Amino acid sequence: GRGALSALAEAVPEAGGVDGVAVVNNNAAALLLCALALAPGREIVISRGELVEIGDSFRIPDLLAAAGARLREVGTTNRTTFDDYAAALGPETGFVLKVHPSNFRVTGFTAGVGVAELATLDAPVVVDVGSGLLAPHGLLPDEPDVAGSLRAGADLVTASGDKLLGGPQAGLVFGGHALVRRVRRHPAARAVRVDKLALAALEATLRGPTP
Repeated sequence: GRGALSALAEAVPEAGGVDGVAVVNNNAAALLLCALALAPGREIVISRGELVEIGDSFRIPDLLAAAGARLREVGTTNRTTFDDYAAALGPETGFVLKVHPSNFRVTGFTAGVGVAELATLDAPVVVDVGSGLLAPHGLLPDEPDVAGSLRAGADLVTASGDKLLGGPQAGLVFGGHALVRRVRRHPAARAVRVDKLALAALEATLRGPTP
C-alpha cells in the first residue's frame, strides 16, 4: 500500500507527501469518509447546481445525508455567488463542498464560484473533482484536476482512481496531513478500504511498466 501512496504523492507534490494521501475503494467512499470525519451532525454547504447524480443512482445529497450531515443548499440551479456561500457559514458548518458535475453542463445565464475564492471563506473546503485527473492536461483544459485544486487552496480533494486516471476502481483523497489523518483514522475507513491487488494495480498505473 505504501508504494501506491508514494506514487500518488509523487504525481501530486501539492499533497506534501504520503501523509497527505489516502486510498479507499471508490470515490463515493472517499467523499463519504470526508463527511463522516469532518461534518457528522453538522452542515455541509453546497451549491444547488452541484447536487448531482453521476450514474448508477449515485446521488451526492443522499450520500452526504447517509453520513449524518445536514445539507445547507445555497444559490440556485444555474447561479451561485460567493456571497451565497459566505451568508450560509456559521457555527454548524462542517465544510464547504464543491462538486464537479462531470457528465452534464449548464450553459447560458450561469454563475459559479472557483476554489480559490471558496478558500478565502472561514471553513474547510472539500473539492470532488470526480474524474481522477491528477494534474492539468493540455487536451482537457476545462477539466478540474487534483493538483490545481490543492494549489487553489482546497483543504481536501477527492477523485476516482479509474476513469481518466485509467487505474483500478478506487477513491483518492488528497490534502492537508491533519485532515487526511482524520479521514484515515475514522472507524468507517476499514469498511471501505481498498485491497492489496487494487493498490498494486494503482501503483503500476502511475509508475508504468517495470523495465
